[in-house]
Amino acid sequence: MVTSVQYSIEAIKDEARQLLLKGLVASQQPIYTLCQYIPASEWVCVECELEKNDFLLRDRIIDLLGR
Repeated sequence: MVTSVQYSIEAIKDEARQLLLKGLVASQQPIYTLCQYIPASEWVCVECELEKNDFLLRDRIIDLLGR
């Protein structure tokens, strides 16, 4: 049985905010930096959700958190 985790844009923002608070990522880094902290099998879902919300992987993390 394969389970798929659904990532909402809010869940992605929360994850990014937590990584930022822990000092693992910087606000000026591109969003694709987050892929180091999200399982590869789930990254495709994250990418799709980002695209649906008009974010590019090269956008900065602060742009994601600022909206």
